Amino acid sequence: MPHTRIEPQQVPVDRVDHHLPAVPLSDLQPQALRASFASSRLWAPELHAEKPFLDRPVLPAAVLLPIVMRAQPTVLLTVRTLHLSTHSGQIAFPGGRTDPTDAHATATALREAQEEVGLDARHIDVLGQLPVYVTGSMFHVTPVVALVAPDFSLKINPFEVAEVFEVPLHFLMNPAHHRHHTLVWQGVQREWLSMPYQDGETERFIWGATAGMLRNFYRFLQAQGSQSL
Repeated sequence: MPHTRIEPQQVPVDRVDHHLPAVPLSDLQPQALRASFASSRLWAPELHAEKPFLDRPVLPAAVLLPIVMRAQPTVLLTVRTLHLSTHSGQIAFPGGRTDPTDAHATATALREAQEEVGLDARHIDVLGQLPVYVTGSMFHVTPVVALVAPDFSLKINPFEVAEVFEVPLHFLMNPAHHRHHTLVWQGVQREWLSMPYQDGETERFIWGATAGMLRNFYRFLQAQGSQSL
């Protein structure tokens, strides 16, 4: 079957997780986030792997989940350019495949953030990592969670990134905004989350791997935070 694109905005919503509690605002502040990564409470990621749609070897990769330390923290996200070979036009974290010279996943995430959007490492305070997330395009992605000082400046690489924007962290960590979708595509039933965010007059349709990693971050914070005590 020829490769065709999914139009995720057109796929009906199966359900929304209104029944799950939001992460409290107090648990989204920098000090609380640092404490969460210092905690040893057990937790389990909800989402591990998408069903593959490309037949190729596994490619290690890493992304930066950058939390900007504003009065109300935000997550910095990118819109990928339309000509890229995988995940073109989608909303993503800064990141990409691991280079042989990268010492570890954090090195990959920091290098890619610098190359894609010009986010300098001196503004970044790495907190830790989330479990690997496997995309349908066969990337084994390590999310590296970090705090970002709000006085950063960006220099976007127009070959890879069309736009950069921020979404309030409390919006993303509220399951009332987590929507479930199901679609039979290329003969396989596929399931994913979306977290559409209205940014002025623009709808930012966060879905797929990015939404999946954010959902795992929600589960992590829910397990580590004050509401679990």
